[in-house]
Amino acid sequence: MVTWIYNKRKAVGLSQKQAAEMLGLSRPTYLKLESGLVKTNLQQNDLLARIFGMSKESFERNSNLVLEKTPEVEVREIPKENEQKFEEVLLYILSKIGSRPNIGQTVLYKLLYFIDFDYYEKFEEQLIGATYIKNTYGPTPVSFAKIVRRMERRGRLVEVTSKYFGHEQKKYIPVVEADVVQLSGQELKHIDDTIDRLAHLSAKQLSDLSHIDTPWRVAEDKQILNYSHVFYRPEETSVREYEPL
Repeated sequence: MVTWIYNKRKAVGLSQKQAAEMLGLSRPTYLKLESGLVKTNLQQNDLLARIFGMSKESFERNSNLVLEKTPEVEVREIPKENEQKFEEVLLYILSKIGSRPNIGQTVLYKLLYFIDFDYYEKFEEQLIGATYIKNTYGPTPVSFAKIVRRMERRGRLVEVTSKYFGHEQKKYIPVVEADVVQLSGQELKHIDDTIDRLAHLSAKQLSDLSHIDTPWRVAEDKQILNYSHVFYRPEETSVREYEPL
């Protein structure tokens, strides 16, 4: 069955596998959702609106879906993601360290997560403000695939696939320089500090580190990570100097 969600996914250039990963679902489960065999819950509605680049209200109005309320899921306000900053931060990271052998998609996911959540802990402000969900190997930025596809279409980067220690690895090659005017000096210093502290780690080491971080630990599987939980981090991941009690 061709549904409105199917048409919107095709319009933004995502495969079924990519859309499923962004929602934290298996592909068979996503196919049931896209074909209308199962109903979306409130959080999936928020995420699909974000993926399709529209407001939740517009999504509800156009999709004509009857949403299934699930009281066991805590529905939180999703930060307003700055997609332009997302692009520039990604290009900036790639220009500095993208050629390193360990810097594949998984490592980029974790670097973006720590850049975002560390900044919020330090300054109580959003940097990118991306939405991350709890996946098996750590936090996953929901909009990553959509933004990368758009950057490829605009000739800003190229995705390539290679082998790293016998495993398939997605890497991204910047074609243009980041527009650092979009970033403040404080933000650039924060990104540089995060890169210096974490970019030498392997994908597994970064995943393990994210697994002890409070926002990931307290979230339910496949649920959105709450930025406010950075204020309850363990010593291993906290980056802010707090006043003694």
